[in-house]
Amino acid sequence: MTSLPPSADLPRRRADRARQVADVLRRQVLSGQYDDGLPSEADLLVEFSTTRNTVRAALDLLRAEGLVDRCPGVGTTVVGQKHPHGLDRLQGLAEVFDGRGTVHNEVRALAMTRPPAAVRQRLELAPDDDVLYIERLRHLDGVPLSLDLTYLVPDLGSLLLGRDLAGNDVFALLEEVSGRSLGHADLVMEAVAADPHSAAVLGTPRHAPLLMVERLTHLDDGRPVDFEFIRFRGDRLTLRGTTHRASRLHPQEIS
Repeated sequence: MTSLPPSADLPRRRADRARQVADVLRRQVLSGQYDDGLPSEADLLVEFSTTRNTVRAALDLLRAEGLVDRCPGVGTTVVGQKHPHGLDRLQGLAEVFDGRGTVHNEVRALAMTRPPAAVRQRLELAPDDDVLYIERLRHLDGVPLSLDLTYLVPDLGSLLLGRDLAGNDVFALLEEVSGRSLGHADLVMEAVAADPHSAAVLGTPRHAPLLMVERLTHLDDGRPVDFEFIRFRGDRLTLRGTTHRASRLHPQEIS
């Protein structure tokens, strides 16, 4: 197979080039680099070595996402914000946004109930065990951020009945009632479309993209205690983390 020379430039559609520009600008917008306004179109076409139509198409993409607005005589300004949520540590939402916003939980359901078989299996429960089921709509600074459906093992979950679930993270309460620290969580993340109920509760359009997180949390002794499905508003949250590549060399080759 013949490789292309470094200088080869395959023909590309304007939409492809606009997406490339928008991806870079999006990160700069979300990092706060352009809080005082984006550079002019003239400056952007020089920065990205592209055409004015491509720059305008890229800005239209960001405007459709609710991140920027374009005003005649003013330019392009930032109007939306996403909140970073790190993946490097196991934290409750109030811990994540401590000092950066106020988290309030609206408890929509709370009951001891018989779980589905799949939930019972993940929590390693006996066939006759119940769970504490909690459904919460979680707000950040008054704006809906996530809809959390949580299943807790019965011995610890029953101790949370009557506790302040509106003002506290479940994680903090679990550590308090168990007398142990949380250890690790297994995560599965995927994008899902907002169903009519989720859209109404979270205040998003129907079929808007949501970030679905399935999380199984263990105590520090390895016991699974908390299994949940979390729907985050995709326009309000961005996930961040640092990953490391393991060495491909055998131990005897590293010396």
